[in-house]
Amino acid sequence: MSDGIDITHGGAIAVDPDALRAVATALGAIAPTLADAAAAVRSAHGFIVATPELSAQVDTVALWASGQRIDALHVECLTASANTLLMADVYELVELRAQLSALAVQDTAHAFAIDARIAQLERSDPRVVEMEKWLLANWHAKRFEGLDGQLDMGPMGTGPGVVPDLGTLLGVVAAAAATGSGRLSPNATLSGSGGPVSVTPVRTGTQIAPPTSLAEALRRFPDATGAQLKVEKYTMPDGTNRFVLYAKGTQPSLDPKEPFDLKSNLDLYAGQESASYAATVEALEAAGAQPGDEVHVYAHSQSAMNAAYLSTQSGFDVTVQVTAGSPVHPVVAEDQLLIELRHTDDFVSSLAGGGAPGGTGSADSVVVTRDGDPFDVVFPAHMMESYTETAEMADESGDVRLEAWLAKAGELNEAVAIESTEYVARRR
Repeated sequence: MSDGIDITHGGAIAVDPDALRAVATALGAIAPTLADAAAAVRSAHGFIVATPELSAQVDTVALWASGQRIDALHVECLTASANTLLMADVYELVELRAQLSALAVQDTAHAFAIDARIAQLERSDPRVVEMEKWLLANWHAKRFEGLDGQLDMGPMGTGPGVVPDLGTLLGVVAAAAATGSGRLSPNATLSGSGGPVSVTPVRTGTQIAPPTSLAEALRRFPDATGAQLKVEKYTMPDGTNRFVLYAKGTQPSLDPKEPFDLKSNLDLYAGQESASYAATVEALEAAGAQPGDEVHVYAHSQSAMNAAYLSTQSGFDVTVQVTAGSPVHPVVAEDQLLIELRHTDDFVSSLAGGGAPGGTGSADSVVVTRDGDPFDVVFPAHMMESYTETAEMADESGDVRLEAWLAKAGELNEAVAIESTEYVARRR
C-alpha cells in the first residue's frame, strides 16, 4: 500500500514468486559474508585484548558490540531469506491454483503438471497452505471495498427509474464473482461478427515523443469531436512500425450508429464480437497496422474488454496493455506487460469479480487498486479523471516494476517518425 493505492502482481499476490526467490537467494548469499565478518571482528578483539599496547588505544567494548551486531544481522539475513522463500511458495501456490482453474479442459498434461507442483508445495511446509488461506481471505474481504457506498446519493438520488438499487447492483457483482464470468480464460476469443463498421480519420498530427508516465498516457486519449479511437504510428529505424492505441470507453449516446454503446458492452461481456471491437481493429488497420506488428494499448472501460481480446485473437503483437476500470480480467502471456488500474468502489470494474487471486502476464505486470471516491455520486469512481489520478499515484509510488513499462515505452523514442490519427467509428 502506498499513499492510498495498493500495487500487487495479482489479486492476492504482492510480488511475482520468481522475483521473491531472487531476493531470497541474494539474502542467502550475503549471510555467509556476515558470518565471516563477525568471526573476523571477534578474532581482532581477541588479538587486541591480548596485546596491552593495543587494548589501551581501542574501545574493545564497542568492538565486541560490533561483532554482536554483525552476528545479529547474520541471523536476520538467514531468517529473512527463509521467510522470503516461504512467501514465494505461498504466492506460487495461489498462482498455480488460479492457473489450474483457468486451464482449458483439454489441456490435461499441463493440469497434471500443475497438480503435481501444488502437491509438492503443500507437503513442503504446513504453513504454506495456512498462509494461502489467510491471503485469499484477505483478498476476498477487500476486493470490493467501498462498493457499498456507491449510489449513496440521499433523497435526490431516490425514486423509480433513477438508478438501480444498491442491492441489485451488489447482487450482480456477487454473481459475477461467484461464476467467474468476468474472468477470461487463456487465449479467449470472441464469437460472431460485430460489423459492418466504418472508421473515419478526423484529426491527424505528429507526436514529439511517447508518453513518459501512466498519467500522461491516459491524458492522450482522443479529444476530437466524436472520436473514440486514437492510433499513434511509430516508424522505427529498421523500417518496421509500432503502434500505440488509445481507446475510450462507453459513449453516452442514443445514436444507433454509435458502436461504443451499451449493446457492445453486453456483447463483449457475453463473449460476442462487438461493433466497438470491429471498429478498433479497423482503426489499427487504417493506421497501417498489420498482423505481427507490435501494439501498445491504453483503454478505459468497454475498450479494456476490446484490449483483452486484441491480445488473444487479433493477430497483432500486443506487448503492453494498460487498462482502467475493465469489466473483465484477462489471462495474458508471460511476455506481455499488463497494468490494470482498478477501483474497489467501481461497479463496472467489479464485474471482473475482483480479478483473480493469481498474477498474469510478465513478472513486472501489476494491478493498481484503491477506493476511487469515498463520496460516490453517479459512479465517479469509474470516470477517467479518477483513474488518471490513480495513475498519477502509481507514477509517484516508486514501484520498481513500473520501470519495465517506462523502458518499453522508451523504446519508441528511437522512432524516426511519429504519426497520430484520431478516428470516429460508426455502425453502417
